Amino acid sequence: MAVSPYVQAMQELFRANTRSREFPAHGAKVHSVAWSCCGRRLASGSFDKTASVFLLEKDRLVKENNYRGHGDSVDQLCWHPSNPDLFVTASGDKTIRIWDVRTTKCIATVNTKGENINICWSPDGQTIAVGNKDDVVTFIDAKTHRSKAEEQFKFEVNEISWNNDNNMFFLTNGNGCINILSYPELKPIQSINAHPSNCICIKFDPMGKYFATGSADALVSLWDVDELVCVRCFSRLDWPVRTLSFSHDGKMLASASEDHFIDIAEVETGEKLWEVQCESPTFTVAWHPKRPLLAFACDDKDSKYDSSREAGTVKLFGLP
Repeated sequence: MAVSPYVQAMQELFRANTRSREFPAHGAKVHSVAWSCCGRRLASGSFDKTASVFLLEKDRLVKENNYRGHGDSVDQLCWHPSNPDLFVTASGDKTIRIWDVRTTKCIATVNTKGENINICWSPDGQTIAVGNKDDVVTFIDAKTHRSKAEEQFKFEVNEISWNNDNNMFFLTNGNGCINILSYPELKPIQSINAHPSNCICIKFDPMGKYFATGSADALVSLWDVDELVCVRCFSRLDWPVRTLSFSHDGKMLASASEDHFIDIAEVETGEKLWEVQCESPTFTVAWHPKRPLLAFACDDKDSKYDSSREAGTVKLFGLP
């Protein structure tokens, strides 16, 4: 099969920059990494109860600040979709916190009902949705920091996301389904049987054409946003798919699990474009919003000093 010029160009780029670089970020496992909308900053959230923010220089990440205040693990974080100075963290301490990188301060702490495990910011920037361990999703007004709505689900809620148009809200659940609600009404539109086992993660591509889900059956499925049908599956991983990310142009999809590599697929063909070698399970991956640069974090141990201690590093693949 002929390789597309795009795939050739990407493979050449990755071949030239094949080594992942790692940067110390935390004193314990890193759960989540995310780029600001402009791509100048990378944030990470950790089991050590803090968030870190790095500036991306030419060939490295430079730590800018550490954000303290949570009383428990920071399980997930995300940036405001269009304001590169604001990000929000979800923690097991039953709060979410909104931070401003200009003042390095927490501008709001919002109390929630349970231990928070997932969070996302609506594409219009107006709402933050947070899900907890009791399968309650709370919708918080990003300006007033007050709860607008709260939904208790009868199934295990794994990951949550708006579609790019901001008029539907998606949840992946423990029964292998994707539940779709209208937004802001939150009326059930459809439930798709996506996988035979636990459906773990969901991501929308920046072009608005597809979304992808990752499952405990080790499969990644790619869905047409308009038709809500599965277009293809990616089956190179052997372990439950924990994390997904589309590249800025929507042409590559990175997926990771407890396998010791990150799979990079060409979206349109499903072909393997590259694999990034890792020494341990990968919990989080995030493509840069403007270039083929992948941030990720693994369950690394600090081999230099103490092999049982978690390293807490953030890694970049694709740096010159």
